Amino acid sequence: MSVAPTDLAAIEVQEISLPHFTTTTAWELGTRLRERLLPRAGLISISLANSHPLTNVVFQCVTAPGITPDHETWVARKRATVLRFGHSTWYMRNKFPGMEPGEQDRAFAEKYMMGEEERHRYAIHGGGFPIKVKGVDAIVGVIVVSGLAQTEDHQIIADTLAEYVKELEARK
Repeated sequence: MSVAPTDLAAIEVQEISLPHFTTTTAWELGTRLRERLLPRAGLISISLANSHPLTNVVFQCVTAPGITPDHETWVARKRATVLRFGHSTWYMRNKFPGMEPGEQDRAFAEKYMMGEEERHRYAIHGGGFPIKVKGVDAIVGVIVVSGLAQTEDHQIIADTLAEYVKELEARK
């Protein structure tokens, strides 16, 4: 796995667009993520963006023992961040460089005028990723990985997406 960048422009480049997105795409991406995660414990969730406040999950799995209900909370918070801001959670985290983790969270909440209760609905920890489609202005879905270190949660998605798009282009 490559190393997660911390430069915003480099992170944004990772947010590549797919030529299309269907439930088959979700299955293919989800199973690839699962293969990359094994044997480590992780939760993978892929959902559609047009289902707020309810979540329309099109792929979800746990890869190994060790995942708890708390991981579902992280998935929901990462998903909410991607849906609100349209960028990966790692991108949002790196908008606040040079700060300790708690300071980053406070600066994030302050910048976006979130009250104490609202700020707990969002997480700027790596592992939430927008699903973009060429020719579509808004994101169409969200991929979330939870359970690894946040840099790994982010980068495993970035690497898998890049590899998947490269294979799709080779099929043409």
